[in-house]
Amino acid sequence: MADTERVYTIPLGIVKCVPVYRRSNRAMAEIRNYLARHMKTPAEDVKIDPGLNQVIWRRGDMKPPRRVRVRAVKFEDGGVEAEFAGER
Repeated sequence: MADTERVYTIPLGIVKCVPVYRRSNRAMAEIRNYLARHMKTPAEDVKIDPGLNQVIWRRGDMKPPRRVRVRAVKFEDGGVEAEFAGER
């Protein structure tokens, strides 16, 4: 069962610093790193739900959202699952 469940609003403004054709890739990496840092687990143990992936890539590679709300669940074995938590 789940140990911890939290909802985070992850800012993605930092992805504007990379070339336009890499922004959504960078946004996915930023989400993974943010959750790893805040849930205190390695980045390899963070699993991203396909629904969250679809929200990031909805407008293509060049225009990811500025921020996204994510529901993160940390399990007893240290794994983290992230899913889209809806609009602001």
